[in-house]
Amino acid sequence: MVFGFVRARRAQQGSAAAPPRVPDRHLVYAVGDIHGRADLLDAMLERIAADAARRPDSARYIVYLGDYVDRGPDSALVIERLLAGPPPGFGAVHLKGNHEVALLDFLNDVRIGPTWFADTIGGGMTLASYGVLPPADPNDADHLAAAQAHFRAALPPAHRAFLTKDLRTHVTIGDYLFVHAGIRPGVPLAEQREDDLLWIRRDFLNSTADHGKVVVHGHTIAPEPEQRANRIGIDTGAYATGRLTCLALEGTEQRFLST
Repeated sequence: MVFGFVRARRAQQGSAAAPPRVPDRHLVYAVGDIHGRADLLDAMLERIAADAARRPDSARYIVYLGDYVDRGPDSALVIERLLAGPPPGFGAVHLKGNHEVALLDFLNDVRIGPTWFADTIGGGMTLASYGVLPPADPNDADHLAAAQAHFRAALPPAHRAFLTKDLRTHVTIGDYLFVHAGIRPGVPLAEQREDDLLWIRRDFLNSTADHGKVVVHGHTIAPEPEQRANRIGIDTGAYATGRLTCLALEGTEQRFLST
């Protein structure tokens, strides 16, 4: 795979008085939904390191937008890679996605099992990545209880701590707000519900409101990155398409890296 930039789909919604920016001498890289594709994560980290090498005197940060698990084959390895830390010279922020919540919910309550193991969520792939057989019947209480017990035993303590303690719901850098799914339009950030930050779609995606910050998000798959005046979506369905997307921010510049 070669280093590349992705053409973005931009809506014409008028221009702001001043373009959004990150602080001077900062490089910020936002990585979209990984979903168990450790191969794509490794490739993207190489691209990020190569891109950042152009500005050796800049502070460098990677913001992961959540959904590290499910659907793809290597959820366990993705978390292991993230625990190993970012490339030398980088800081990292790990946000929480709705799929991490679904995993934790299953650890605590088998009743989430039929939903988590549905093809649309893909929790069975996560279990398999930890060497645990998904339940033969995801609607059978005994099968679910056995899968839960085996998963609890197989999940390393460091992975559990990462999922329960290390993930943030959002982070703000300069004129950008980074979050997994989006925000509830018209609601101050301090009053946002976590469910909206991790799950919202239509009300946020269709909004043309000025949110005070440009919201950088994943969660909703599109064939190309989506640039709007008030949001930038970068979930390009990596688990199925092989295209993991990263938004690179430097000053007022917005660029895209892709696997």
